[in-house]
Amino acid sequence: MPTGIATNRSNIALPPEVAREILQKTQEESAIMRLAPQMPLPGLGTTIPVITSDPEAAWVGETGQKPTSNPGLSKKEMQAYCLAVIVPFSLQFRRDIPTLYDALIARLPRALGFKFDQTVFGAVEKPGENFDNFAACTTQSLVASGGHTAYKGLVAAKTDIATQNGSLNAFALSPTAVGMLLEATDTTGRPIFVLSTADGSFDRLIGARSIESRGMYKAGSAAAASSAGSPAIVGVAGDWSQARWGSVEGVQVSFADQATLTIGSEQVNLWEHNMFAVRAEIELGFRADTACFNLLTGATPGA
Repeated sequence: MPTGIATNRSNIALPPEVAREILQKTQEESAIMRLAPQMPLPGLGTTIPVITSDPEAAWVGETGQKPTSNPGLSKKEMQAYCLAVIVPFSLQFRRDIPTLYDALIARLPRALGFKFDQTVFGAVEKPGENFDNFAACTTQSLVASGGHTAYKGLVAAKTDIATQNGSLNAFALSPTAVGMLLEATDTTGRPIFVLSTADGSFDRLIGARSIESRGMYKAGSAAAASSAGSPAIVGVAGDWSQARWGSVEGVQVSFADQATLTIGSEQVNLWEHNMFAVRAEIELGFRADTACFNLLTGATPGA
């Protein structure tokens, strides 16, 4: 522990039902957690079997010998990496415990879920080699230019994923992508993204489920309009049955009222400023067959 930094966990206990609600809301904030199946993840990691090729059937005669065909198998290591955030509060929050819990539930899941999405999406650096992301996936443009349309970009994503033995079953879209797609039409001029009369939400997109998430966005460079620039990445399409995420113990929350925090470039002693801090952390892993995913971009086709 660095010299001069004192720690003291306060006697505020987070009720189990609140801790569970924080994890639930973290999952609700994350498009990746909502789309990819969850699996148990031990603290030391786990091995995931991966099918690399399917067995092949063959026709045989009435008394012919039946063929033997073994599927190709491989494996991936899923490792747990720690994702954490510290939120400081004034002591006045302590006088109103329900307000404190409401603030926790509102802030912590948003921060954890957003960062997890950004990491899987490839907008920020992944924590290690045993964590997959979509940074190098095939890209498809949603920009209408020449004979290209957003609809053709989506169909191209579906086709590319199919060539990898995948089936496009869901989109994770940024608000920017949703805005672009609301103006898009299919080959007959009909809108491809239609408001559902049942619940007032946009759900199906070329037959696949869609989820909107702030984490599904990576800004382009200032030179994006030129061929040397990097365009914004605004969403991902994929076969989410080919992805898995895991959590070791769910969200862990602890409190301190005598620690020294680094807030920006300033060292702030909580006790001196009548403050306390809440630390939330979760150990997560993510693995996927990234060939079964396509990124959606704001790039001009062919640029």
